[in-house]
Amino acid sequence: MATQVTVKSRAAVKHDVSPLITRDSFTTSLGVIAATLGSAVGLGNIWKFPFLTGVNGGASFIIVYLISTLLVGLPIMIAEIMLGRQARADAVTSLSKLAPGKPWWLVGAAGVISAFLILAFYTEVAAWVFAYIFKAALGGLLSTNPEVTGQAFNQLITDPWQSLLWQWLVLALISAIIILGVSKGIEQTTKRLMPLLFLLLVAIGVRSLTLPGAMEGLVFLFQPDFSKVTAAALLTAMGLAFFKLSIGMGAMMTYGSYFRDDQNIPATATKVMLADLTVSILAGIAIFPAVFAFGFEPDAGPSLLFITIPAVFAAMPLGHFFMVLFFILAAIAATGAMLSLLEVPVAFLNERLGLSRVMATLSTVALLALVGSTAALSNSLLADFKLFGMTMFDLYDFATSNILLPVGGLCLSLFVGWAWGFAEVKAALTNNGTLPNERLVRAVFGIIKFVTPVLVLIVLLNGLKIL
Repeated sequence: MATQVTVKSRAAVKHDVSPLITRDSFTTSLGVIAATLGSAVGLGNIWKFPFLTGVNGGASFIIVYLISTLLVGLPIMIAEIMLGRQARADAVTSLSKLAPGKPWWLVGAAGVISAFLILAFYTEVAAWVFAYIFKAALGGLLSTNPEVTGQAFNQLITDPWQSLLWQWLVLALISAIIILGVSKGIEQTTKRLMPLLFLLLVAIGVRSLTLPGAMEGLVFLFQPDFSKVTAAALLTAMGLAFFKLSIGMGAMMTYGSYFRDDQNIPATATKVMLADLTVSILAGIAIFPAVFAFGFEPDAGPSLLFITIPAVFAAMPLGHFFMVLFFILAAIAATGAMLSLLEVPVAFLNERLGLSRVMATLSTVALLALVGSTAALSNSLLADFKLFGMTMFDLYDFATSNILLPVGGLCLSLFVGWAWGFAEVKAALTNNGTLPNERLVRAVFGIIKFVTPVLVLIVLLNGLKIL
């Protein structure tokens, strides 16, 4: 029998919000979807998902990924948003309110730490992307030889001053948006950036498909090959389903606290999940037909994004123009993700510790500039400094991706399924009975309670190399 924690009613939770703090929130349904999609979409959509789709069976892998998403990523995403909206607070305070006197708030604290550590290294990757916009615009990447583009990338990441400068510029950009607030900053920015992201992907995709030999790239992406759907591919699909939707790090819970009362959370989360998948597929269509058309290898990782792609665009007519567009869209993808990550510690400092939004943002960014510098210098001055055999960049990545995020997702599914209970979930997801979706809510609750914890545990054990 499930152990029930003491849970405050919806009215009581809302009443607890300090009258001294006027909470900002998303103002439109479009703003909700744009901001949430901006959080889910990241640089991984641009190169990682399309590549993994190709090497793991094309269309067959997409089917496996969708099933995994319905069982792993989407349920936790719905749960996080639901908890955030119910408590109307930051990640730590939300769980403190929903389970007073219980240690579940530690899950929220782990999310704040995760978001901060991810930003410490992700802002450096984003810094490379922003630097490449200017390098591409100035013609510094116009070479069809991957060795030349590889040297350009190596020169960037091994230059300590360039690494730090671009990271600080990225931090300044996202902090300026966060300071503006939820509605005027995050919502207004993502409402403009997300449509632009789709337009740029379509434009580059159309250009890529017109190249001779482009069909081979589509075959790589979409030809079903069920022989490649191995146990390793299944684990890859489950990992992607978990990591691609920005769950387990407090971002969706924090954004959920800004959701409108009449927002249909399951429907909104599903739209975001499908839009996120669409971005990944469009990115694959934009990249891989061109990669195959010019005979390049579809390698995964930074080598594809920063070495192969510039060489590919340099080889095509109007390639200079489309290269600039590509890195602009990559920067847009990175910006939406960084905004949601930065909002997690800022909301915590603002609401839990009482700092003004400006001071909370500046304090977080100052600390990020310090901690993030260790990641930025991991390819130069700190290249030989390692903990547990990893550079600081790799350590932050490993600690969050392989430990903190899966543990956070596992604990959230256990809290909702076994501690919070169906009555509270039903009230939250039916908007207190105003939505006729009780059957769907029962299905979601059953998955969260019995299926999701097992699959997330598998993701955790796989990340730790135990499986």
